[in-house]
Amino acid sequence: MSNSNLAIRTVIFSMLGNVVLAAIKFLAGIFGNSYALIADGIESVVDVFASVLVLFGLKYSSRPADENHPYGHGKAEPLVTFLVVVFLVISAGTIAWQAYEHIITPHELPKPFTLIVLAVIIIWKEISFQVVMSRSKKLKSSALKAEAWHHRSDAITSVAAFIGITIAIFGGEGFEVADDYAALFAVVFILFNCYKIFRPALGEVMDENNYEELTEQIRQVSLTVPGVKGTEKCFIRKAGMEYHVDLHALVEGQLTVTESHDISHQLKDKLCDVIPELGNVLIHIEPY
Repeated sequence: MSNSNLAIRTVIFSMLGNVVLAAIKFLAGIFGNSYALIADGIESVVDVFASVLVLFGLKYSSRPADENHPYGHGKAEPLVTFLVVVFLVISAGTIAWQAYEHIITPHELPKPFTLIVLAVIIIWKEISFQVVMSRSKKLKSSALKAEAWHHRSDAITSVAAFIGITIAIFGGEGFEVADDYAALFAVVFILFNCYKIFRPALGEVMDENNYEELTEQIRQVSLTVPGVKGTEKCFIRKAGMEYHVDLHALVEGQLTVTESHDISHQLKDKLCDVIPELGNVLIHIEPY
């Protein structure tokens, strides 16, 4: 299975899970008198729309290079990540406003059965986070990383709701708002994760060269190619699930242009063979 197909299947897995959980949270929140659960349901609905955006981004970014996009369409992935962050910020604002409305408005205590619902949700969301995060690391996908953090933020908001409802139930009359304060805590965590998702995607769009481990691997592999005496500049920029490299390679100064050209092709082939996540590799020959 190709990387793009695996990424797409991962997002579909997330999306279907969020649809089911959103319905469960809304029903449990409405019949269990828990706004924290309803707030959790709102976040899950937003996650469904966000997953649709991620799915579109992965499909578009996996398109091959063409005349107008010689480096491929990978930059669509971090751009979609920005839209996902916007969705999360909007959902956080909605949850905060509604929680404030419930804090100043008297309401009934949550029902005990909501704790069972939340316990199941927390376990499922943490499992989903581990699965999607593992695949995001394997595929080097910022969009999948954003998708994974949706699951983790959902798990944490559910933990907050669990704590708030527990306090409200055992505290009794006068502690009803604990449920709503739990929703406000969830908002803080959602916004914190928005930054954690946004910052790497911004670096990807701005072509930040901060891939030290990959740079070192490229230099080590280069030295195994006959005729390459060393490397100088190595610039890396990420686009989707690929890394584009500009590398300066050192060769003997007395070599002919043809010989140097052949070495550069051998070096490019070697790098792409050993490091399959590399996309376009541009080799510049320097005399040693």
